[in-house]
Amino acid sequence: MRKVAAGLLVCAYITLSLTLALYLWGAGGWPAGVAGAIGAFGTLIGIHSLFSRGVDRSLLRSEIRVVREAHAILADQIEQMDARIATASAEAHHEAEELSGEVRMLEDLVQRMTQNVEARESFVVAAAAPIAAGHEQRTAILEAIRDALSDNRVDLYLQPVVSLPQRRTVFYESFSRLRDESGRVMMPAEYLAVAEPEGLISAIDNLLLFRCVQIVRRLAKQDRKVGIFCNISLASLADEIFFPQFLEFLAQNKDLHGALIFELGQGAFRQRGSTEARNMAKLADLGFQFSLDKVTDLDLDFSDLQRSDVKFIKISAQVLLEQLLEVEGSLTMKSMRDLNAADFADMTRRYGVEVIAEKVENERQVIDVLELNIAYGQGHLFGQPRAIREAILAEADPAPPAYLNQPLRRRAWGGR
Repeated sequence: MRKVAAGLLVCAYITLSLTLALYLWGAGGWPAGVAGAIGAFGTLIGIHSLFSRGVDRSLLRSEIRVVREAHAILADQIEQMDARIATASAEAHHEAEELSGEVRMLEDLVQRMTQNVEARESFVVAAAAPIAAGHEQRTAILEAIRDALSDNRVDLYLQPVVSLPQRRTVFYESFSRLRDESGRVMMPAEYLAVAEPEGLISAIDNLLLFRCVQIVRRLAKQDRKVGIFCNISLASLADEIFFPQFLEFLAQNKDLHGALIFELGQGAFRQRGSTEARNMAKLADLGFQFSLDKVTDLDLDFSDLQRSDVKFIKISAQVLLEQLLEVEGSLTMKSMRDLNAADFADMTRRYGVEVIAEKVENERQVIDVLELNIAYGQGHLFGQPRAIREAILAEADPAPPAYLNQPLRRRAWGGR
């Protein structure tokens, strides 16, 4: 439209100039040459206008093209600048993170150095204190243990082991507790570290055994067929003086072999030597059975357990549930991934070993344990350890064996 308008405008200029020239010449007032010159001048003006507009448009297009090219260059530069800024920002962020990490590392090192310095200072202060203080404390605990054993202040505590899901008491686990002169109960953690190097563990085990025999006799009188787990230590199994007398006492009461189950920790069972294994075999020859408690590693040699007359293993409910692993929609045991979790207890039974879920604390654990087809449970949910009154034990027979009345002796166990 702009080109058509420009053409018409030029034509109008030429037509007007020619019309004016013809008018001037026709009127006779102007010479023909002058009139022609005016027409030619108007024509030239029109042509020049047309040409100048064409030039202007060409220049405008050229300028527009230059502006576009400049805009494209500027946009490219801006894009490159953005990329550089982003790279610089990322590098700065990475450097800031590295710096922050180095600062945290330095803080940790300073904190550790401070703790080490404080620990060394505490050690120096403790080392500078009189050694006699620790010796006196150890001596006091040792005397309290000796007095408790001599004065028969060894109490029997029983905790029920129940069948599942009926929750009927079928076993008890026995615990020994010593009392000092004031009647305060001494927990095992308080006295074991002192009693073991002095050779007193065997005396405690023997007193516990005697207490268990007493309570089994009383339960038998009530026609209650309930077994008792009785803890025995490696020290007792290896004691060359106590164990023969211990064995003789059990031989005199071997009718109780179905009611007394001797219990060791899994760690102690694995650490037993030839002497301990041989003496366990002697107990098995009398018909007594064994149990492993504190089982945390389920990678067990069940054939070895069967040969050693181990009939029970106690695994805490928490350890059992932590062993569960879901594979392709079914539950397996982490240590036996080719075995369905519900078949674990059945597999142990093929070796004559029953699983007891111990430390059961809530009903949710009971449900999970039942899903594993486990037949027995133990824990505070079913009953806490309770002391058996001395009067009940006194009614239960038998007389204490002679070796329990022997003077307590001091013996170094050589690291046992």
